[in-house]
Amino acid sequence: MNRALAAALALCLLVPACGGRSSNRAAIQNKGSDTLVNVAQAWAERYRDVKPEVAVSVTGGGSGVGISALINGNVEIANSSRSLKDSERAQAKAKGIEPVEFVVGHDALAVYVHRSNPLESITLAQLAEIYGEGGKIARWEDLGVTVPGAEGGKIVRVSRQNNSGTYEYFKEAVLGKREYALGSLDMQGSKDVVDLVARTPGSIGFSGLAYESDKVRVLKVSGGEGKPGVAPTVSTALDGTYPIARPLFMYTRGQPAGEVRAYLDWILSDAGQRIIQDKGYAPVRPLGGR
Repeated sequence: MNRALAAALALCLLVPACGGRSSNRAAIQNKGSDTLVNVAQAWAERYRDVKPEVAVSVTGGGSGVGISALINGNVEIANSSRSLKDSERAQAKAKGIEPVEFVVGHDALAVYVHRSNPLESITLAQLAEIYGEGGKIARWEDLGVTVPGAEGGKIVRVSRQNNSGTYEYFKEAVLGKREYALGSLDMQGSKDVVDLVARTPGSIGFSGLAYESDKVRVLKVSGGEGKPGVAPTVSTALDGTYPIARPLFMYTRGQPAGEVRAYLDWILSDAGQRIIQDKGYAPVRPLGGR
């Protein structure tokens, strides 16, 4: 091999563009909430058409996982379906980080039951008695219904794992100071909750509205005894009439700049907000016509 050829081959090893297209794409790592993962992936895919020179990589794992990755400097953006905990803010502060919060949409936390379940509506208090420690509702007959296929009429509680923002939000909004009762089936992802409810006649579960399918039924939720049940929809999440609607967040390590700032600005634009609306979430504001 002559010296000129050897030098050229060595240069190819050092320059990624050798023998192909140049790749100078900026990279944004985005991780966290399973509630947000579908829409986050949709944003990332659409953004390729907006800025082909920017690559956005999206992974789930739960709100807590995303926030931890942000604090440790492994991602530029953390997705979360809950606010940061005081302990997480303290960890960030200890590393000289001031997380900045962006509300990117709203979600109605839907309550799912099997298709065969005749129940139409449930109150927050009843949900607390099903899921809370020391709860008094353990069978469907306690709610005045009989569910075909439910073994012994028993309610099978489906929940999320404790690194999930959905788990944290449900505890705060429904259980209050009570702890979760032991014995629930704790799923890793939002879709997993709905899939398990779909194949388990006596089950009940909670997950984001965007995971609704024709294999399950969604209950109306009442804020209290005597109050009408409200169906979870984009409009009831946006106007606050659905009692367990919540904001959805993205967090950055300090004020974002450059391509991260541009990406968040696009997400909050009408174009980005129409994507979250099309995925079954409520946008941060009412949107006009396309």
